[in-house]
Amino acid sequence: MDVADSLVIVESPAKAKTIGKYLGSKFIVKASMGHIRDLPKSQIGVEVENGFQPKYITIRGKGNVLKELRDASKKVKKVYLAADPDREGEAIAWHLAHYLELDEKEDCRVVFNEITKQAVKDAFKSPRPIDMDLVNAQQARRVLDRLVGYKISPLLWKKVKKGLSAGRVQSVAVKLINDRENEINAFVPEEYWSITAHLTQGKAAFEAKFHSVHGEKKELHSEAEVKEVLAQLTGAQFTVGEVKEKERQRNPSPPFITSSLQQEAARKLNFRASKTMQIAQQLYEGVDLGKEGTVGLITYMRTDSTRISPVAQEEAREYIEGKYGNPFLPETPRVYTKKNASAQDAHEAIRPTSVLRDPESVKAFTSKDQFRLYKLVWERFVSSQMSSAVLDTMTVDLQNGPAVFRANGSKLKFPGFMKVYVEGNDDGTTDEDRLLPPLAVGDKAESKDIEPKQHFTQPPPRFTEARLVRALEELGIGRPSTYAPTLETIQKRNYVALEEKKFTPTELGELVVQLMEEFFPEILDVEFTANMEGDLDHVEEGMQDWVNVIGEFYKSFEQRLAVAEEEMKEIEIKDEPSDEVCDKCGSPMVYKMGRFGKFLACSGFPNCRNTKPIIKDTGVTCPKCKEGQIVERRSKKGRVFYGCNLYPGCDYVSWDKPVAKPCPSCGGVMVEKRVKGETQLNCTVCSHSEAAEEAEEAAE
Repeated sequence: MDVADSLVIVESPAKAKTIGKYLGSKFIVKASMGHIRDLPKSQIGVEVENGFQPKYITIRGKGNVLKELRDASKKVKKVYLAADPDREGEAIAWHLAHYLELDEKEDCRVVFNEITKQAVKDAFKSPRPIDMDLVNAQQARRVLDRLVGYKISPLLWKKVKKGLSAGRVQSVAVKLINDRENEINAFVPEEYWSITAHLTQGKAAFEAKFHSVHGEKKELHSEAEVKEVLAQLTGAQFTVGEVKEKERQRNPSPPFITSSLQQEAARKLNFRASKTMQIAQQLYEGVDLGKEGTVGLITYMRTDSTRISPVAQEEAREYIEGKYGNPFLPETPRVYTKKNASAQDAHEAIRPTSVLRDPESVKAFTSKDQFRLYKLVWERFVSSQMSSAVLDTMTVDLQNGPAVFRANGSKLKFPGFMKVYVEGNDDGTTDEDRLLPPLAVGDKAESKDIEPKQHFTQPPPRFTEARLVRALEELGIGRPSTYAPTLETIQKRNYVALEEKKFTPTELGELVVQLMEEFFPEILDVEFTANMEGDLDHVEEGMQDWVNVIGEFYKSFEQRLAVAEEEMKEIEIKDEPSDEVCDKCGSPMVYKMGRFGKFLACSGFPNCRNTKPIIKDTGVTCPKCKEGQIVERRSKKGRVFYGCNLYPGCDYVSWDKPVAKPCPSCGGVMVEKRVKGETQLNCTVCSHSEAAEEAEEAAE
């Protein structure tokens, strides 16, 4: 072979750099910088009457890149298209083949699930033609989303407000957030009570909760019922009536798929979905590891399959046996099955490209966020191939008169996979040892205190990014590549606001959902949207023709459009008045909705463009200047922080919310912190901390 007789085209310079090092001087590796052709922004770009044919144009600003690629392609004997191994990657390869006048039926397409020397070299041994089923699946989605967006959006502009848009997946996401808010508003709290006995046996202290009376389990709904139970207790002594001991196994979680990675990174690392995908892309494309060179650290990160390769599985088993010993290795390798029928199995789960590359060995070469995400992926994968954890559980019933109180305890007998990793959950609680003393039937325990407590049932929680991704996945809405962009879009359009990391619908979002429900119910119908996703997957599998799928949808959609055009009434969204006066022109200011929630704007717009943030007072005096008040503000990226209202005269800032109660130990400012799902108050000066409830009671 002559020097550089092949051209390889990938999407990004980082990927080009990594692959170039593996392939050597016989290959030129260049980046297309993503898609090179797309539908035009200025028009719908789909010939509805001509079989929904898309009218692609070259993306503006790509001229120099395309000239460079065309010039390079003329100097070589062979061109390989090595875009990512998914629908988008296949479409990029097809557009490149079209532009460079390559035969798409020739073996020009190269795919690899991980960017390692071996995987890349193996891929180049078996190039294939471009997979037109994959390309058509991507085209179908693009055309479908364009039809929905470009046909409904002008209607909304005309009838409601300029700049609005409707999308197939984003509209369902907004409806889910809207419906949840309606559930919360309609929720009627119900009163219930608990009675906790704080018991001691010798030096050991433990708790037991009221369970039953006169042999029947009883729920307590009022203070009167509580008093009735308390009246039947016969003193401070409790007698152990029954002890049940069981051994319980807990199995590891499967390796990550896109949605579970986004959820866990949100819980454990506080990452937004878009940030998780951005960092995962960097880890996939390659990190310079010094002497080892540039290496892709994780496999492809857009996947909904938990399958892993036998080679990776064997490597993990050898590592586990060598590092942790035989008891931590299950007898047979763990195999995980698809969670739902709509999951695709084209790619492996997200895993480290080599389990031997443990997080500490790459720490010096990665950024802080890259290290944290890699550690999460590595630990999840290794733990997924380890033995089950074994817990000893103990349930003890203690009798006092006719009442039975129940104490539950557990102790970790064998950590198994938990030695490496434990999956987080949305409420932040953890499995901890709750040890009970060694109790036997007939043993006595003394109560130090009997504590009745009133509770109220809570409404369903608002969606966090993690919860919304999980809901979309469970309903079969969207696919791995669409979760993060969907969450970004609904915020950019001001249909929802993210407050304290939870989604709330805006007035605009509620209005758009109402109009969509009235005139385009199929777009918002979860089942319809999930079935449409299934049809698009069938296109990818070569089982359905993409033009037929779009045509079937368009028949009823066209009729809906005609009705909406005729019957949708024009709605004027009035700005909400405020008590503030513009400090530049004296006009009254109004509340407007921006990307990061409400803000104040001058009603004299466009003559006066003055805007101001809405400042929420916390009622806390600034600890730095002692004169100003601490107020809630938002950063340019929308993140809430707290600062002095005399800024720039006083530059005090804090990410944590200060509270009015001073530290009882040193008098310093206390701030709210979330620790293991509980809100704590921590002093910013000394090491004092206390539960938020205690602080509220003390304040009362």
